[in-house]
Amino acid sequence: MRARILFFLPVLLALVAASAQSPGPVVVQAASAPAATSATAVPIAGVSSIPDAIKLLERIKAGNDEVLAKQKAALERLDELQDAADQLRIFAKRG
Repeated sequence: MRARILFFLPVLLALVAASAQSPGPVVVQAASAPAATSATAVPIAGVSSIPDAIKLLERIKAGNDEVLAKQKAALERLDELQDAADQLRIFAKRG
């Protein structure tokens, strides 16, 4: 009887310790971007002259530049978050 207790006690303690150290997965919903409403939603077939086509292309380019600026800002924010996460990992290992 004592041999069973001495055998099962460490096994039970190991199982409890293993389950205490592995937290469940965290599921985070993706941020939903608002519907893109573009001022450049002019059909290309509606362009009748070259100056109108150039103006349309300039508006499209301006819209693309805005999107690229937003993406650059988002990437910079993600880099900052990655750096902060790396620092947390380093401090967690020290502690």
